[in-house]
Amino acid sequence: MKEFRFRIIMIVAFFGLSLYLLYPTFQDYQNSEKINAAIENMRDSIKTANPNMSSDKLKNILNYKEDSLMVSDPSIKDAREKRIKLGLDLQGGMYLVMEVNTAKLLERLVKDPDPVFFETLNEAAKESSEGDANVVSVLAAKLQEKGVRLSRYFGSIREDDSEIISRLEEQESDAVTRAIEIISNRVNQYGVSEPSIQKQGSRRIIVELPGVAKEEEAKRLLQGRALLEFKIVKDPDFTIPIMNKIDEVLAGTSVLEDSSEVEEDSSLIAENDTTATEDLTQEEFAEQHPFYSVALINPQSEVADAFVRESDKAKLENYLQRPEVKKIIPDNVEFVFSAKAEPVQEGENVYRMILVNKTPELTGGVITDAVSTIDPQTTAPIVTFEMDAEGSREWARITGSNAGKRLAIVLDGMFYSAPNIRGKITGGRSQIEGIPDLDEAKLLEIVLKAGALPAPIDIIEERTVGPSLGQDSISQGFNSTLIGFMLVVIFMIFYYKTTGAISDLALFFTVVFIMGILAGFQATLTLPGIAGIILTIGMAVDANVIIFERIREELLTGKTVKASIDSGFSNSYSAIFDANITTFFTGIILYQFGSGPVQGFALTLMIGIASSLFAALVVTRLVLDMMAAQGKKLNIG
Repeated sequence: MKEFRFRIIMIVAFFGLSLYLLYPTFQDYQNSEKINAAIENMRDSIKTANPNMSSDKLKNILNYKEDSLMVSDPSIKDAREKRIKLGLDLQGGMYLVMEVNTAKLLERLVKDPDPVFFETLNEAAKESSEGDANVVSVLAAKLQEKGVRLSRYFGSIREDDSEIISRLEEQESDAVTRAIEIISNRVNQYGVSEPSIQKQGSRRIIVELPGVAKEEEAKRLLQGRALLEFKIVKDPDFTIPIMNKIDEVLAGTSVLEDSSEVEEDSSLIAENDTTATEDLTQEEFAEQHPFYSVALINPQSEVADAFVRESDKAKLENYLQRPEVKKIIPDNVEFVFSAKAEPVQEGENVYRMILVNKTPELTGGVITDAVSTIDPQTTAPIVTFEMDAEGSREWARITGSNAGKRLAIVLDGMFYSAPNIRGKITGGRSQIEGIPDLDEAKLLEIVLKAGALPAPIDIIEERTVGPSLGQDSISQGFNSTLIGFMLVVIFMIFYYKTTGAISDLALFFTVVFIMGILAGFQATLTLPGIAGIILTIGMAVDANVIIFERIREELLTGKTVKASIDSGFSNSYSAIFDANITTFFTGIILYQFGSGPVQGFALTLMIGIASSLFAALVVTRLVLDMMAAQGKKLNIG
């Protein structure tokens, strides 16, 4: 037996290592069963105690309880991280095809745009969306057709079009690359396991988020630009005259598509000649003061914040987009709305609208860290953030030179708070208030830490795979694997008798090795991956069939069992290696040039080939050699 010791130790070591690597998967399965049972018991208890509870509220409670159970025991999380990963088709989750809106990037880079530029850019964006050409090349071609040099809008007059095109294409490509990096950072901080983020074409990004249950939250996380800006709020002496002029212009146009009724609210309507409601019915006031009928001013307030009902917000935005209104608003200022609607006592929720400088005093690029927490004084969610050295210096300068003024914290075009600057703030540490809940604060923390997207990202395709559908795929895949395994086992025993049972033993080792390798390298198992395992089960016995047939031929020539085994293996190597190496190379090509499901199939196929070769040439050979050494008869059917 000494001559077999090394091979026995090697097989036992590989088998033991595979079981060790697979144990977290088994442990995670057991943990999931316990957690699901606890959640179901809680669901029944809550339904019994509160039969009128809404399904959404019940779902939120159960999700919170499940999260609590997951984090209560560190071993649960550890097992989840070390288990065999499941792909989107097996675990459920989200599949998104996103496109970086590089046309918006060019809008940000352009200097002195005019109607010709915007018209041409819209044409270029539309044409580019129909194919895979980049927006820059299409825009350049269209401008050249119109006889307009690119230096009119980009770069300097001394640069020719080719230099500007090259630089813009580089910026466009960098924007997509940076978007992928930022999305990856956000997804990793969000805690998604086994995400897949890949570039497709020149502008598209494919994102797979297995196990994500909150689809809308995930989409906000991925699409939020996180463009944080700090802007000075204009004083009432500057703002009110502009609002008055807008109101006059709107009243003069007499273009009120919707004269919906406006409730009187003395606390929200300014008591001056412009907005006085005395002796006017609601319809007359809405006709004479269209702006102030939707933008309500508090006369007792020292600020010029306008309050806009949720139902009127779209109408006010339409007013502000009218050409005659845009002419009134100075180019260096803009109106921005609050990020959330505020509840009003016995009334509809309202948004705030303020007038701020269009050019920010500082942007969020200087932020180095952000933390979401609860304000101990107000118990409201807040996000505290810290700045780098340069940002800290600028922050101290801005707050020092604008003491007494309001500074709006604007994120992606909406302001979260506009506090008064009491004095100079040193150290570069501050906070954002006005956040609806802690979940929103957490999302804000993530996007601030991960950085701002260089351009908006549009979702052009979205698919959601439910957990039940994923579980069905797992069940069907497992059943298919089991049926395929049993059919091969029965056939080999029926046809090759004793040696068939030996090949079945090798097949069992092959499957264990495949699963152990997948777990050890934390590979992701997908439905096509299961197909690759099933194919491997069928192919795994090919080597044994070739070996057994060769051994049978050698036995018929009168050789001994040991000599027949030696000759059978040596004469089979060329055929076995040729077939498996060519298949392995095919798997490499599929993995290299394929994507998603194709890669999953190729990965399990390559692992299966390596495992089946080891099982056939080591495990099967060891058992046959031991039988020959003991003088047992070899029955090959």
